[in-house]
Amino acid sequence: MLKKFFTAVGEYIILLGKSLQKPQKMRVFWKLFMREINDLGVNSFGLVIFTSIFVGAVVAIQMFNNFDSSSFPIPPSFVGYATKAVLVLEFSPTIISLILAGKVGSYIASSIGTMRVSEQIDALDIMGVNSPNFLIFPKIIACVIFNPLLIAISIVFGIGGGYLAGILTGNWTENDYIVGIQMYMPNLFVFYAFLKTIVFAFIIATVPSYFGYNVKGGSLEVGRASTQAVVWTMVFIIISELILTQLILS
Repeated sequence: MLKKFFTAVGEYIILLGKSLQKPQKMRVFWKLFMREINDLGVNSFGLVIFTSIFVGAVVAIQMFNNFDSSSFPIPPSFVGYATKAVLVLEFSPTIISLILAGKVGSYIASSIGTMRVSEQIDALDIMGVNSPNFLIFPKIIACVIFNPLLIAISIVFGIGGGYLAGILTGNWTENDYIVGIQMYMPNLFVFYAFLKTIVFAFIIATVPSYFGYNVKGGSLEVGRASTQAVVWTMVFIIISELILTQLILS
């Protein structure tokens, strides 16, 4: 089992080495890059916005209930600050990335896996094309560039969800919430959030690509590879978050 794991790690690193090279034709690369931006990023807008609004509302309501039941009086404005802090530090970068790992990761693994079992990748290799660079590099660049934008949108709509929750429940005033979200928060928190977003984006693009590229068999194996890709992507996201949190926030 351990030998199989280290073999897979070695294959993953070798595949990255082949992928992270200058494209053979920049015009073709930019065309593929824009397609990946649409497939991996733009198509995730709706899911990210919908999830962020409702989770932002839930976080704000939970924060209010916790503060309200506290034995010490806590100003209602701290609901806004706590909601903002939770969204920036944890929910938007990590939970949204885990959701994207399921949506985007399965798409990447299945699309590349289908090309492998239908021998399209073999045809690219025979034509002298660097197939890992051709297929994977545009996905890496698209995820690393676009995912931080998705996370920024998630933070904004999550805070908006908390604002709407206050209006609908009447538990806190609009002014209190706005004062709370305007409270000072260390720039390190924002840096930490977007740094780990970039790391997560790299993992989301590369781990499913590895599983899809190394599929052997037919359509059944492509489905299994997609499932494995999502699971291992989530595992590596959680492990990398622990490492980054220890390095940056400790």
